[in-house]
Amino acid sequence: MTQIRTIFARSAIPVVTVLMLGCGDMSHRSTDTVVGAGVGAVGGAVLTGGSALGTVGGAAVGGVIGNQVGK
Repeated sequence: MTQIRTIFARSAIPVVTVLMLGCGDMSHRSTDTVVGAGVGAVGGAVLTGGSALGTVGGAAVGGVIGNQVGK
């Protein structure tokens, strides 16, 4: 289990960097949708104990909220 955490920690920074660069030319509303989906996915996973259905459901709800609440 320690190896998995080490691999995840080492790969997290490059993955986040690439994802942030991919959002450079997105509109403000699209960026809000992506952020909402990410936050919703994390929230859904936490609330359901890592359930795939909870993660996907949280991402869907978060994406819709991010899209509607954005400027």
